[in-house]
Amino acid sequence: MKQIIFTKEAPAPIGPYNQAVLVDNTLYVSGQIAIDAYTDSLVMDTIEKETEMVMTNLGFVLKAADMDYSNIIKTSIFISDMGNFSRINEVYARYFESDFPARETVEVSCLPKSVNVEISCVAVK
Repeated sequence: MKQIIFTKEAPAPIGPYNQAVLVDNTLYVSGQIAIDAYTDSLVMDTIEKETEMVMTNLGFVLKAADMDYSNIIKTSIFISDMGNFSRINEVYARYFESDFPARETVEVSCLPKSVNVEISCVAVK
């Protein structure tokens, strides 16, 4: 059974997709970017603040499905500049206590709204 997950705490989708879809006990979370849902503005002061906003948005979507960061089993990180890899990693690591999820990080030429980082995940209850 498929259930659409939506929360006003995270930014609304900017295209024909959902924030997340729950199938049985597996949650598929769409890529999140650094949009503050309360102000509808991008948070791009620094790559660290941008990554924090992205991770916060992931957290809001997870919460809407009664999950948290510990439920994440896989992430996909898309970045515009591999030179920011270590700075993004530093922020990302703070959201996990142990047993980090599987992951890939890919440098891409362009992301939605010209952001520097987008992260999606798969989580399991």
